[in-house]
Amino acid sequence: MQALRNFFRPAWSSAERLDDKTVVITGANTGIGKETAIDLAKRGAKVIMACRDMERAQAASKEVIENSGSENVVCMKLDLADSKSIKEFAEAINKGEPKLNILINNAGVMVCPLGKTEDGFEMQIGVNHFGHFLLTYLLLDLIKKSAPARIVTVSSMAHSWGSINLEDINSEKSYDKKAAYAQSKLANILFTRSLAKKLEGTGVMTYSLHPGVVQTDLWRHLSGPQQIVMKMVSPFTKNSSQGAQTSIYCAVEPSLAKESGGYYSDCAPANCSAAGKDDDLAQKLWDLSCRMLSIEWD
Repeated sequence: MQALRNFFRPAWSSAERLDDKTVVITGANTGIGKETAIDLAKRGAKVIMACRDMERAQAASKEVIENSGSENVVCMKLDLADSKSIKEFAEAINKGEPKLNILINNAGVMVCPLGKTEDGFEMQIGVNHFGHFLLTYLLLDLIKKSAPARIVTVSSMAHSWGSINLEDINSEKSYDKKAAYAQSKLANILFTRSLAKKLEGTGVMTYSLHPGVVQTDLWRHLSGPQQIVMKMVSPFTKNSSQGAQTSIYCAVEPSLAKESGGYYSDCAPANCSAAGKDDDLAQKLWDLSCRMLSIEWD
């Protein structure tokens, strides 16, 4: 019954404006990222769609412009599986944009076959966590200068059956694609929690969220039987517009201006797993992430 109540819950609505604000959304060419881009563009923000596939991004940007009525939409190349691309993107933003008010770490991969990023990380932890960790680090000075500002990271309820394997973060000893996905989504929550503590007093707030069970391209790596199950339950899942609501809520809701580090679902605070509240684990993951990425971030 709770699932049905969540499904039929009306879309979050707010007249909040984002005029003169600049937003970066990773993975904005499809799914909830594209719907988030449409909404924030409608509110007057300059929206920078950070995407790996520029051909798809250009096509999606036309949809965003058409559906939002705003021409203030830009596509930029960003491959979160390649630290070189991340650094090039961040350099372009830092040089070309006077401010960055909202960063939405939305892009992700889900239960994909074993693969490696350009830097040798397991693909899911590499894109979903390490990629966004590095991107946030490289953009943080500009975000701080733009305060009040927000950093929103899309996690998943899948985090609740995940754990962080600090000894084998890249699943080199054994690979279970579902476990690797859950680990990456737990990492999103722990990153948000640690980041909030480190940004206290800066005016930059952080949020992580579960968008709901959403019909997106991320389902493409599910097995045949899993695809059948998802088709059976699809009437009770969210479309991309519904799935984007909590991202939008965390990006613009005025009452969250003094909240930071929390986890949200269905446009409201939600409970994450015990592991998602483990500050010791969060710090260990932070330290490991810095070592893996060869950065210093205290």
